[in-house]
Amino acid sequence: MFERFTKDARAVVQGAVEYAEEAAAQTVDAEHLLLALLDREGSRASFALAALGVGGRGDSVREGLAEARRRAGLSQAEADALAGLGIDVSEVVARVEEAHGVGAMSGDRKDRRWWSGHRSFSRGAKEVLEKALRVAVARRDRHIGDEHILLALTVRPGVPAEVLADHGVTHEALTRVLGGGAGEVCA
Repeated sequence: MFERFTKDARAVVQGAVEYAEEAAAQTVDAEHLLLALLDREGSRASFALAALGVGGRGDSVREGLAEARRRAGLSQAEADALAGLGIDVSEVVARVEEAHGVGAMSGDRKDRRWWSGHRSFSRGAKEVLEKALRVAVARRDRHIGDEHILLALTVRPGVPAEVLADHGVTHEALTRVLGGGAGEVCA
């Protein structure tokens, strides 16, 4: 499948690996793909993000991802569901951080020497890349571009889609900006 990726999409995947390495994460996650997309300039995804008003607000998206990581990767919807069961995620995070330090639930390793070598892709990241392929096929595009990865991130439930939606980047909005054709595949 990787041979069908454009130069921009390959750069996103490589950037995601680099983000995972910087965070000393064991796997490359969907969040790393989004961080790498935010770094792109002059690509279809970067133009779409700019058209939707995120171009200059990438730091706000990064902050949203960091806040979710601080909640152990729980989306706001998951935190709200737990609240419905009487579990205050903010209180849990505060207590854990009080006992173990800020960011203790994020899973970030402070000792970055613990892992060296190839990082595999998490199930979520693989799902995003597979969905990107489906989006490209549905749009009758020959290659998988970074815009297909961005579209795939918006339809997969979880933190990246939630953070993007909080910034006005939804599948519907992206489809309008990029031109139609991907609606029925991603649902």
